[in-house]
Amino acid sequence: MEIYVPDIYQENIYKINYDMLLSRGIKCLIFDLDNTLVTIKENTPTEENKKLFKELKEKGFKLYLVSNSIKTRVKPFHEELKVDYIYSAQKPKTEKIIELINNSKFDLDEIAMIGDSMVDDIVCGNTIGITTILLDQLSKSEFPFARIKRSREKRIQKKLRDNDLFTKGRHYE
Repeated sequence: MEIYVPDIYQENIYKINYDMLLSRGIKCLIFDLDNTLVTIKENTPTEENKKLFKELKEKGFKLYLVSNSIKTRVKPFHEELKVDYIYSAQKPKTEKIIELINNSKFDLDEIAMIGDSMVDDIVCGNTIGITTILLDQLSKSEFPFARIKRSREKRIQKKLRDNDLFTKGRHYE
């Protein structure tokens, strides 16, 4: 069950203490897209997204977008945020993210994965051995394939709560 437990749990990307991540040696941030950066109804980054990514780059972070969505969904965010990306990542499979890591100059303890899905983002990051940061999903609206995973995630969260390993809504760093 611990494969589902994130290292950090926050409300959204704007509540993460990025200075604390830097002090822990994190230099690379891998962001999920849908319901992490934006809702599925948004086709381009928000002004808040742009401002945050600019600030994070100024702090020295290397930023990536890694999404299970198709290329036409992810590419506009890559272009406007000026970050590298992986589309059709097939998280929680790790192959594409391990390839990204192997092509980067970062050690595993310098990387954090940020996303809204325990069964995709957190399992993937924990399997690889990088820091994982779970966020509350931005919207209940999701692509159909994601709804199936959410029902599984709710059952997992109940087991985690019953074992006092994780409680939805109880954020921590």
